[in-house]
Amino acid sequence: MEKLTILLVGSGGREHALAWKIAQSPLCGRLVAAPGNPGIAAVAELRNVKATDADGLTALAREIGADLVVVGPESALEVGLADNLAEVGIPCFGGSQRAARLETSKAFTKDFCARHGLPTAAYGVFEDAASASVFLDTLEAPFVIKADGLAAGKGVVIAADRAQADAAVLDMLGGRFGSAGARVVIEEFMHGEEASLFAICDGKTAVLFGAAQDHKRAHDGDEGPNTGGMGTYSPPPVLTPALIDQAWRELIVPTVEGMAAEGNPYVGVLYAGLMLTPAGPKLVEYNARFGDPECQTLMLRLESDIVPLLLAAAKGELAAAQPPTWRDEAAICVVLAAEGYPDAPKTGGLITGAEAAVAPAVVFHAGTTRDAEGSLRASGGRVLNVCALGATLGEARDAAYAALGGISLEGGFYRRDIGWRALRAR
Repeated sequence: MEKLTILLVGSGGREHALAWKIAQSPLCGRLVAAPGNPGIAAVAELRNVKATDADGLTALAREIGADLVVVGPESALEVGLADNLAEVGIPCFGGSQRAARLETSKAFTKDFCARHGLPTAAYGVFEDAASASVFLDTLEAPFVIKADGLAAGKGVVIAADRAQADAAVLDMLGGRFGSAGARVVIEEFMHGEEASLFAICDGKTAVLFGAAQDHKRAHDGDEGPNTGGMGTYSPPPVLTPALIDQAWRELIVPTVEGMAAEGNPYVGVLYAGLMLTPAGPKLVEYNARFGDPECQTLMLRLESDIVPLLLAAAKGELAAAQPPTWRDEAAICVVLAAEGYPDAPKTGGLITGAEAAVAPAVVFHAGTTRDAEGSLRASGGRVLNVCALGATLGEARDAAYAALGGISLEGGFYRRDIGWRALRAR
């Protein structure tokens, strides 16, 4: 196969990890990232086109003669980038606007689950507080309140009591998340451990692509507000082969088949957030892209070339592709976040030591920029992803935290207990 020109869309830690892995492929001749970040700049050309500029990205893909476009963030799918690219005949690893509703509308996904009999929590969808209140009367605390649309991983509230639930409903319907909160989804609380399962899809075929377990709360001991993710590790011991097989049969396969049957074939990554309940795995939510920071650990563990898999999925040829192969090692990712994250992150903090990390640690840039003097500065809530491989999860954890010890971010913080569930279970 001739070398490919690849356009990677996005600017976060997930995209840095994808760029790092794609650049290692012997099939990658030219890698362009839009808009990218200072870390991605080490392995790709950067173009200043936003991930939400579907027309601009389509024009860029045509300009560079892209053989493949790889979409990182869900925001690009929501604005129809994959649809634009399909119109001009450029293969895209990422779902259509309609297929991406599995992530961009929680109400769509819950209704889809109901139509196809997929295991998930009981729910209701509401546009006014009075109706929501009536439904809440039928549930027991704690309560799960979700904004229907995209809210950067922060549109979920686990309310410990009814007062908190009512307040969360009013907050979301009152405009906290803009149009994303114009509808709320209220769910029964499911008991169990959460884990994440990934599949690569081409609209008709799905291939298993690993698993991970993340930490959503901001602080040690799973305290503090929900975030987009403060760290993750792979593989998660709690997600046994038997549970993976059950989730595959009861969730992944029926979803791929159901989306195709409804005229919305699903292409790209299907990320199933699972609750491992006493009754078996149930769907918490779907994401239409690689998780962040789950992607970082998957890219570290992926032994085989990722490019043939992405291209086969984009072209509808996954059935003939070689399945991925994985390293035996465990991988961990610890997020270094800016002061005030997730509510009001403080940007502009000076970062030092990020480029001094050595193997087995790898540092991916999530929210960074360079100032006029070339110094690295924080530009987002989650700033760096400090990752490592190890023969065991304990070794990977020790390597990642050792690397973190050499990195400084003014006012920054990170959790010191990433991986505690799996390490406790040893």
